[in-house]
Amino acid sequence: MKFTIDTHTHTLVSGHAYNTIDEMAAFAAEKGVTHLAITDHAPKMPGSTGVFYFSNMGIIPRMKNGVKMYMGCEANIMDYEGNIDLSEYGLKGCEVVIASLHIPCIKPGNIEENTNALIKVMNNPYINIIGHPDDSRYPVDYERLVKAAKEKHVLLELNNTSLNPDGPRQGAYDNDVKMLNLCKEKGVCISIGSDAHIKESICGFDRAYQVIKDTEFPEKLIVNSDYRLYESYIGKREL
Repeated sequence: MKFTIDTHTHTLVSGHAYNTIDEMAAFAAEKGVTHLAITDHAPKMPGSTGVFYFSNMGIIPRMKNGVKMYMGCEANIMDYEGNIDLSEYGLKGCEVVIASLHIPCIKPGNIEENTNALIKVMNNPYINIIGHPDDSRYPVDYERLVKAAKEKHVLLELNNTSLNPDGPRQGAYDNDVKMLNLCKEKGVCISIGSDAHIKESICGFDRAYQVIKDTEFPEKLIVNSDYRLYESYIGKREL
């Protein structure tokens, strides 16, 4: 198993990543990556950029070095009602929007509060992927989350960076196994994101592949296996 689509990466614009769009695309091409989503952090992440950056992304070529580019953002969930830090003006410029819980932007709540935040953000028609819902610092009711993702046609992410034992997120393996088993049972698609903050991490899915193997998760439910399946989940959704 080797996927050549990466649905979650960052550039210098995020404030704590280290390459330009062109550097990411050039390295992706060298590595045999065919499709690459650039999903920089939205404005409330310290060091990130403003709304005009996202609103203007239509000028960026969607083919670079033979790699199909998808320009989007990783929006920050700001409260337990699912509000995010990017207005519709900025969201309209994005082909793909990931929504995530991040410590600098929202304090961890209890399981009810965190689950409500993730489910309610799905009511925003621009949200396509729930980013790294695997951090035990933000406990989640996975039964409710998976059910909502199926109803709303939103992807749940298997995040390779979360699975780094030296990273800040906690309990990701056990949470991902639980989530993927439920997704398999209910026929819910997932995306695998490297969450690359440097070009060398693009399509770095080694830890995610292990979870896929351990859960015997079917390839047909992984959007990285087919760009057409991925594209069926991105863009503004009809609610």
